[in-house]
Amino acid sequence: MDVHENYTGHVEPEGPAARRTLAALTITKISVGPMDNNAYLLVCRSTNEALLIDAANDHERLSDLLGFLPDRPRLRTIVTTHQHADHWQALGALAGAHGSNTVAHELDAAVLPVPPDVLVEHGDTINVGEVPLSIIHLRGHTPGSIAVLYDDPDGHPHLFTGDSLFPGGPGRTTSPDNFASLMADLEERIFGKLPDDTWFYPGHGDDSTLGVERPKLAEWRERGW
Repeated sequence: MDVHENYTGHVEPEGPAARRTLAALTITKISVGPMDNNAYLLVCRSTNEALLIDAANDHERLSDLLGFLPDRPRLRTIVTTHQHADHWQALGALAGAHGSNTVAHELDAAVLPVPPDVLVEHGDTINVGEVPLSIIHLRGHTPGSIAVLYDDPDGHPHLFTGDSLFPGGPGRTTSPDNFASLMADLEERIFGKLPDDTWFYPGHGDDSTLGVERPKLAEWRERGW
């Protein structure tokens, strides 16, 4: 697996992965599957334990991210951000191959091909090795959509948003009520609590920061669902 170390937030379908190295954690981004889904491998640098956000597709490529050496990271946890099938095509194969615990919100759990080992709610904390991650429930794209937050004490926050937030707007919703719910949660739970230098990692496409997107909130509300 070719992994580039000059992380920019952009990866190409079927192209190399990109790794960002933080003091306590590495974050590796890869695009998989026909819908250009992003998957993110987080590895605790102290324990070498790994957590994957969205086993979206192509379980062999995702396994390749771990490498093949005896000291490769152990994939302890797989988080599914929401119930849409393009985000869990490799979940069963990957969890089975690595003996990983699976994590999802209860409201989306019934649709998944593997019953979650751990059900999470808004405000819960999960860990990758010694690194704590916070769960943020963002209601609207699906009932149980979640984001995962790493608040780096040595830098800025890192937020994995699934399909709830993209550069340019919230994720797709199917009714005005769902749109209003998602916008309310984004404004209160994301933009209302996290600083502009928060780097966010969406379920498809390039990354962005909250500071870049914040001036567009009123435009998004006006645009509607």
